[in-house]
This record gives sequence, structure tokens and C-alpha cells, in this order.
Amino acid sequence: MRMARTVHLSLEQAKCEYDVVTHPHSASSLETARVAGIPAERVAKSVILDDHHGHYLMAVLPASRHLDLSKVRGSSEWQITRESTLAHLFNDCERGAVPALGESYGMDMVIDPMLTRQKDIYLEAGNHNNLVHLSMDQYLKMVPHAEVCEVSHS
Repeated sequence: MRMARTVHLSLEQAKCEYDVVTHPHSASSLETARVAGIPAERVAKSVILDDHHGHYLMAVLPASRHLDLSKVRGSSEWQITRESTLAHLFNDCERGAVPALGESYGMDMVIDPMLTRQKDIYLEAGNHNNLVHLSMDQYLKMVPHAEVCEVSHS
């Protein structure tokens, strides 16, 4: 599997120009950046949050940064979603390989401006061996309703 079905369909529907970068198996976005030889600030890390009431929010930030839950709007409501729940939300992806395309999976998104300042971006393709590489313009075309706000710290 080069990429999850939902990711592929979303790229096709948005008519995005992209390429797939294959890399050695990795377990985290920071490790992915290292093994693929890509600057970590250009690799999108997705953190899924939930509000205990069945609503989900995807926070997208550079792999080089950490999520600051206190910066997420309505932060008292949100918690990091359990890994076991992610398997249901991203059922066409390998466990732990969440693509930074929340809208394609029916969830709201916030994107850290540290990431949107990059000219291009790499995001999980839904597995631990491939990344989707696209320009920032193409990425933002795929997530038109995402809110850009600071949600990370170093």
C-alpha cells in the first residue's frame, strides 16, 4: 500500500500535484523526518483530540514541535484521543500513521503557522513507509476549512 484509500481519493478529488516519498519503516514523525532525510519542520505531525462527547479535532504541527494543549481553543474540553480509538477513525491507515488530512476523515482541523510558513510539506500517506510530498498551496487546497493558529511549542 503506497497510501491509504481516503488519502488517494482526496488528492485526486482536489486535483493536487504531489509525489510519494518512500522511506525506511519509522514509528514517529520525528523518526520519519530523520530516516527520510527531510527537515523535521516540513513533516506534518497529526495529533487527534476529542472532547469526551464524540467530537474530534486534528491538530497539525511540525514534527520538530510539541502540541501545547493549552493553546487549543476551548482547551479545557480537549484531551488526546486514545490510540485504540484512532484505529476506528482512520480505518484505512496503519496504526499510528495518521495523515494530516482531518477534513478528508470528517474532522475539524487546526494547523500551526510554523508549518504553513513552509513552502512544501510532507505528510503520512497512511502507513509507516511512505510520505505524500506537496506544496503548501496544494496542501491548503485540500484542507480549506482548517483554522491556522498556534498550537505548539519547541
